[in-house]
Amino acid sequence: MKKVFIGYTSTQDILFRVSKNSIERRSNGVTCFPIIQSALRELGIYSRDQDKLGTTEFSITRFLTPWLAGYKDWVLFCDNDTLALEDINTLFNLTDDRYALMCAQHDYQPTNTMKLNDQPQSVYPRKNWSSVVLWNCNHPKNKIITPDYVNEASPMHLHRFLWLDDDDIGDFSHEWNWLVDWYDSPFNGKPKLLHYTDGGPYFKNYQNCSYSREWLSEYKLLTGKAFSSEDIIDA
Repeated sequence: MKKVFIGYTSTQDILFRVSKNSIERRSNGVTCFPIIQSALRELGIYSRDQDKLGTTEFSITRFLTPWLAGYKDWVLFCDNDTLALEDINTLFNLTDDRYALMCAQHDYQPTNTMKLNDQPQSVYPRKNWSSVVLWNCNHPKNKIITPDYVNEASPMHLHRFLWLDDDDIGDFSHEWNWLVDWYDSPFNGKPKLLHYTDGGPYFKNYQNCSYSREWLSEYKLLTGKAFSSEDIIDA
């Protein structure tokens, strides 16, 4: 069984469920698990102060993925605002044991100052690299990623993968982390895993974003009803 860990924010449960559904219904032998900050706190695993620059509850807990996987095998982490359009096993087939992790190495430099329905936008090197990551949990350099390390390291140290050398970080196509309204099809290729990084149709201000139909269709498949104004999330 291949494992996918998905970030979880308590006020956005539907995003996790739609992302999970889109992955599991297309991918045999793949199971998705939420990374829930409140549960990690209750168990004494996660204890750091709230990330003031983070717009989700998993902005830092995502880095517990290798530990949660028992430092075993390749696993995938993805943000909750992702939507699979193709079999995620195809992405797992790209894994290369030379690397500690693999990701889409975006040159993403947003010019807008707000995101996620009026949440502040943070700009830093390697932005969005950590939003969809294939983790080589067997790699010795990832053994440093313990709960104590995640509780103490700075957000930028973690999001920029600064415990690794550059040649420890492998690359896969941005098609597997397609930043909606940043990449254009067919000029930039064809999306395989959508990422509504600035906001999706579940937010009031992003209902007409690109690929809104794909998310709304997945929502209907999951819930059996059309998305309505009453379902809009307050970020």
